[in-house]
Amino acid sequence: MQPTIVTWVLIVFGAITLAPLVLAQLVMLVKPHSQQAKDILVAKGEDWRDKTHFRSALGLAWADWLLVVPLVISGSIGVILGYAWGYVLWGAAGSISLYINIVLWFMEKEYVYPSRGALAYYSYYWGFFVYWGALALAYSAMRLSGIEL
Repeated sequence: MQPTIVTWVLIVFGAITLAPLVLAQLVMLVKPHSQQAKDILVAKGEDWRDKTHFRSALGLAWADWLLVVPLVISGSIGVILGYAWGYVLWGAAGSISLYINIVLWFMEKEYVYPSRGALAYYSYYWGFFVYWGALALAYSAMRLSGIEL
């Protein structure tokens, strides 16, 4: 199961998509009540909408750092090395990314869409996470089934 061009495209797309979020969430974990965390995760000069908004952001940051980041990193290492377990971990990370970002796509639309517009909303703000999750999950299933692209 040596990596193909598609494997490398998904690795690069995943890294470009996930790295800024992971760094923003690190700020949330280290300094959750800081203006810097609000500037990055809400908007410059804005505040959390309510306690639930803050708690959701903090909980998602913890979940990503405890679960998704290790799955993506170890899965990527596994697929680069050509191991089946890498694709299993990638499939798990893709499932989580797909699930939570579809939920957030609908939950946050009222707040993010009007200020950012359709292109940004359906691409970087939520879309790329949904697309990477779906592609990583589907590609992992195909590779584990013996299909090579």
